[in-house]
Amino acid sequence: MSAALPLNLETPIRHFLELRDLDAATLRAIVDVAAGVKRMQRGRQRPLHPAQPLAGRTLGLMLSKPSTRTRLSFEVGMRQLGGDVAVLSPNDMQIGRGESLPDTARVLSRFLDVLVLRTGNAANLRQLAAWSTIPVINGLTPHSHPVQILADIMTFEEHRGPVGGKRWAWIGDGNNVATSLIEAAARFGFSLTLATPLSMSPDPEVVGWARAQGADVAVTQNPHEAVRGADCVLTDTWTSMSDEESVIRLETLRPFQVNAALMAEAAPNALFMHCLPAHIGEEVTQDVFDSPASVVFDEAENRLHAQKGLLLWVLGGANWRAAGQEPSP
Repeated sequence: MSAALPLNLETPIRHFLELRDLDAATLRAIVDVAAGVKRMQRGRQRPLHPAQPLAGRTLGLMLSKPSTRTRLSFEVGMRQLGGDVAVLSPNDMQIGRGESLPDTARVLSRFLDVLVLRTGNAANLRQLAAWSTIPVINGLTPHSHPVQILADIMTFEEHRGPVGGKRWAWIGDGNNVATSLIEAAARFGFSLTLATPLSMSPDPEVVGWARAQGADVAVTQNPHEAVRGADCVLTDTWTSMSDEESVIRLETLRPFQVNAALMAEAAPNALFMHCLPAHIGEEVTQDVFDSPASVVFDEAENRLHAQKGLLLWVLGGANWRAAGQEPSP
């Protein structure tokens, strides 16, 4: 029988569960290290980190929901840093036959050095982390998607410089990506306006937390108001993994499509982002998706580099920042 409480650990574990759990300086350092590691790569001619800082370490990917970018970015990123990867499907594990999360966490902690969890139950993430003696990373829950936002910040800064003081607009459902974006506004210092249908408003607790941190976060039902003068316009598919597609849902979101007329109201050099996969003709039109303003595939690539910065933080020890600095010739 499992014990009643998780173990008390003497050494703090660097979990990455929500952006709000980390301070601004740490998140800034993760993004900066990610950018430094990307500069080392120099295209596919030199795809590996020259120092292989995570050699001998093993990452577990426990995915209970479909994944393309999250799986590949962690799997390829860990190997580029010198480590190994084990992909775990709950359907192929004893947890699929009734083994408890606490017992699963304690077993996996004996084999792995870090675990990424993608789950359809947000409570499972905290429970797994509470019982793990290795770092646990949130690879997506119905509540949040923080690893996506690290890549978004990195992408914006590659194209437009420091994000602090800029204006971002979120258009569509106030979903899990929107939740993490709100937390990022508080930590990275950009202003954020979210335009959503009233029935799909973002989590009021998250909005309240961000405002209490001093963040400039506004919520409206008017997408034109949200994008006016924005430096970055973001959206997401109208039917996420936790949603059921319906005619009512699609019609409710129809006025929130990002099209050329809406983008024209943003700042002249505004960027367009989408965490993918995209449903062209629903949340975004083809002309916006393929426009010069669109950086969606840079954004997708930066999932790889952002995950490397994150893995170095959770596993790299006291000198993890040095892994983002290219060795002297």
